[in-house]
Amino acid sequence: MTGTVDVTALKRRLGRVGVWNSTLSGQPASVGREVAAHIESLGYGTLWIGETPTGKEALTHAAILLGATHRLMIATGIANIWARDAVAAANGANALSEASDGRFVLGLGVSHAPAVSVRGHDYHRPLAAMSTYLDAMDAAEYGGPLPEPAPRLLAALRPRMLELAARRAQGAHPYFVTPDHTARAREALGPDPVLAPEQTVLLDTDPERARQTARRFMSLYLGLPNYVNNLRDLGWSEEDVAGGGSDALVDAIVAWGEPETVIERVRAHLDAGADHVCVQPLAGTPRELLEHLRILASADLVAS
Repeated sequence: MTGTVDVTALKRRLGRVGVWNSTLSGQPASVGREVAAHIESLGYGTLWIGETPTGKEALTHAAILLGATHRLMIATGIANIWARDAVAAANGANALSEASDGRFVLGLGVSHAPAVSVRGHDYHRPLAAMSTYLDAMDAAEYGGPLPEPAPRLLAALRPRMLELAARRAQGAHPYFVTPDHTARAREALGPDPVLAPEQTVLLDTDPERARQTARRFMSLYLGLPNYVNNLRDLGWSEEDVAGGGSDALVDAIVAWGEPETVIERVRAHLDAGADHVCVQPLAGTPRELLEHLRILASADLVAS
């Protein structure tokens, strides 16, 4: 499967800038369709959707959004490998790719212990688990029509998972990262694989209020070892990752301020080697999400 995907064409179809969102999985399907269609009309290349144990199943959710759009790529960011077996993932991804004329990207990840244990699984040796999962995907036989196999990207932060993403997938989708990590990830991946980092953004120019909002978001992730260990690798101290994050870490993870500040951060990722950056506005409602995206699009974010 991995050898038949045109990575150059995939980069072009993803576009330079996309949108990352996890809250649509808790919204009615009608709202999801409306939001996806609006994101497409604003010119963003790809909509990335998260998966949680309490939200819509990722591939089903992708099908809903693909059915409401015509050009927009839909990517899972990420589909948890513990949520479905490898054959189901391979067959489902290929069915979505065929039905959407190649507009689906399967982002895969090992997730985190709390989200795995609630499904009744034992979270251990995540790198080995991912490698075994990819073996089973590659061995699966698919009997349906398949003009274009579904590309896959791995949620990868640290060197060994990045190496696996370069060798066994079309690239990597790092989350909760900085441009410094993007530069390191590009070096680890090499020049050809897709590198599509997430960047959280907030259109708020008040430093105290913006950092308070950002810390509420960051506290969800600073309790997870995968992210904290990655930040330590990047040189952040124990003081930086404590208490919702130091001001410096908050500012490095969340691009807040005027639209130009957000665009500058996206360009920093692109300059560091990213092919595609998916922005995640910290917005409370679908209406606020679309307003953030409209403002950024009007400021030429999608032309970055």
